[in-house]
Amino acid sequence: MTVKQALKRPEILAPAGTLEKLKTAISYGADAVYIGGNAYGLRSRAGNFSFAEMAEGIKYANDHHAKVYVAANMVTHEGNQAGAGEFFREIRDLGISAVIISDPALVEICITEAPGLAVHLSTQASATNYETLEFWREEGLERVVLAREVSMEEVAEIRKHTSVELEAFIHGAMCISYSGRCTLSNHMSMRDANRGGCSQSCRWKYELFDLPFGTERNRLTPSSVSEKFSMSAVDLSMIEHLPDLIENGVDSLKIEGRMKSIHYVSTVANVYKKAVDSYMDDPKNYICKQEWIDELWKVAQRELSTGFYYHTPTENEQLFGPRRKIPQYKFIGEVLNYDEDTHIATIRQRNVFSVGDDIEFYGPGLRHFTQQVTEMRNEQQEIIDRAPHPMMLLTMPVTQPVQVGDMVRKRK
Repeated sequence: MTVKQALKRPEILAPAGTLEKLKTAISYGADAVYIGGNAYGLRSRAGNFSFAEMAEGIKYANDHHAKVYVAANMVTHEGNQAGAGEFFREIRDLGISAVIISDPALVEICITEAPGLAVHLSTQASATNYETLEFWREEGLERVVLAREVSMEEVAEIRKHTSVELEAFIHGAMCISYSGRCTLSNHMSMRDANRGGCSQSCRWKYELFDLPFGTERNRLTPSSVSEKFSMSAVDLSMIEHLPDLIENGVDSLKIEGRMKSIHYVSTVANVYKKAVDSYMDDPKNYICKQEWIDELWKVAQRELSTGFYYHTPTENEQLFGPRRKIPQYKFIGEVLNYDEDTHIATIRQRNVFSVGDDIEFYGPGLRHFTQQVTEMRNEQQEIIDRAPHPMMLLTMPVTQPVQVGDMVRKRK
C-alpha cells in the first residue's frame, strides 16, 4: 500500500469501566476513553459513572489533553426514552466530548434536546457502507463506529466517499452475533442483551449430542466431539496491521473492554500508543515489533485474530477443544510511591506473590524490567515472605527506578 501524504494521527480510544480505569487508560497513552453513565448503556455490570464521577474523570482527561465519551447505545423499548433529554443535557454541561448512540430515537432526542453535544453512531447500528454513513452525517452525526463485520477493502471504499469520521475496533472481544445485536441472553437467562443485561450465553460451555435423522429426542447420545465452546469467538487484534487502518483514513482506533482490568487497559493502551507513535514518526520504515505482540499476549484471555478485516472468520477464529495458547502472566500490584534515596517502592497488592518470585514492573512508554522479590515488609514494617491479602500495602526494594502508577505482574 502506498503511503499517502499528510497522514492524520488516529485517536487511541480506550475503555474505562471505572474512574480508576479512566485514569489508567489516559496515563498509559489513550487520547480518549469511553465510559458508561447510569442509564442507556449496554454494560449494566460495568462500574458505570455517576455524574460526580464523570466530572472528576472529565477534569482528569482535560488536564491530560484527552477526551471522554459516554456510551448510551441501548435499544430502547416503549418508555425507555423517558428522561433521555435531561440525561444528555446533564452530561453535555459536564463537558463530555460526545455520546455514542445506536437507537434513532435517542439520536433524535440528543440532537434536539441537548444541542452542542456531539453524537457518534454506535457499532450496534451496523453501519457497513458509505451511503449509511452519509445518511447519518446529514442527520448531524460527526462520527460513525463501523460495524465489526466491515472488511479492510470496505473501509477504504467508505473513506473515499464520505467525510464523516471513522471509528473502528482494533482490539478486544468479538461478539458471535451480527454487530452484537443478539437475543440469546434474553431467551436463556431472561436478561436483555440489547438493554445492558447480556449474560454472554455464547461464552457458556455446552455439551454436544448426536441426533441421527429419525432418532427420538429422548435417545440422544453424547457426541464424540470434545468441544468446550460452541459459539465463542476469539478476540480481535490489529497490532500487526495498523498501517492499513491509518492509511485508509480511520480516525479513531477503538479498544474493547469496559469490564476488563486495569492490567488489561494499561497494557493494551500502552502497546497501541507506542505502535501508532512509531508509525507516525516514520511511516515508510515502520515495522511492527515482536515485543509489542508479546506484550499483548501477557493480558490476552483468548486467542487473537484479525476478525472480518481480511476474510470471513472460519472455525479457526472460534474457541473449541483445548486452548491453543494460554496466558502466562497475572497482575499482582501497582506502585503507589518510590523513594529515590532508599530505592524502596510502596506497592498495593492485587494478587498473591511471594519472596523469591520473579516479577516484572512496567509503565507508560513500555518501560519495563524484571527482578526477583528479595524482601517485603507490611505496613507495620514487619518482614513478610508472602503478600496474601487483596489490596494490602507493602514495601520492597527495587533494582531500577519506578514511578507512581507503574504496574507489577508475574508469570503464572
